[in-house]
Amino acid sequence: MGPPSFHLLSRPRQGAHRPRRSRRCLLKGCERPFTPSHPQVRYCSEACRRGARAWRRWQASQRYRTTPHGKERRRAQQCRYRQRCRERQAAKRPPPADTSLPREGQRPASTDENFSTRSCDRPGCFAVFVVTSALAGRRFCSWLCRLALRRVLDREARYRHRRRRWRCERVTRRCHRPDTS
Repeated sequence: MGPPSFHLLSRPRQGAHRPRRSRRCLLKGCERPFTPSHPQVRYCSEACRRGARAWRRWQASQRYRTTPHGKERRRAQQCRYRQRCRERQAAKRPPPADTSLPREGQRPASTDENFSTRSCDRPGCFAVFVVTSALAGRRFCSWLCRLALRRVLDREARYRHRRRRWRCERVTRRCHRPDTS
């Protein structure tokens, strides 16, 4: 009697060619339904991917500006900008004789130190909101942004879980070889 056939390993999976469901684009402002080309695609087009990349750069810049080194760099940048503005004004017209005008660089009244600002964690959302403490767990400007990102993260977690389960099934099938003696 010969070895049994490995029909379980060689046959195609049952749901291998089923069409993909449409989903909504994650980028705030777009949210169009689209059919993904890959299970983990989040955006509908190249323009939305570029927008998400720009948002990530903006958010990284916001985080950097809160560090001491970032604040120092921003101060120096603003100082250079004010110097260029003064040079342009001097070249355009002579200085006014009246010195009672409000001076350039006047800072607004300081805000309360008990508050800090954060940017929304949803790609494409440039909203900045106030949190009462730097340790507060709030990450989104609204519940719509929170639900949009939660929907995507849950879908990707389900996909990873299915992939893990498929890998385990493949490994266990390979390990149990038939006895040929």
